[in-house]
Amino acid sequence: GSPVPPEERRLRDKKHLDDITAARLPPLHHSPAKLLSIEESIAIQIQQKEAYEEMQAKLAAQKLAERLNIKMLRFEPEGEAAVQYREVRDED
Repeated sequence: GSPVPPEERRLRDKKHLDDITAARLPPLHHSPAKLLSIEESIAIQIQQKEAYEEMQAKLAAQKLAERLNIKMLRFEPEGEAAVQYREVRDED
């Protein structure tokens, strides 16, 4: 047979993919590059660093708790036990 031009081959391959799958990649939308002042850039970097360190601390605490088999229970200082204690104390 005669060789198929690259453009026609690309269209045929795309049609084949359309026939075998309904999955579609979302269109790529990029906003144009934005110039930031040094102050804005530093503020963003500090904010990202704090968020990263907070996430790392939570992950480390979770791993440590799993390793030590510690169950984190909900602490309610105004819960039932505190109310019972006050009621007993008030009666005395």
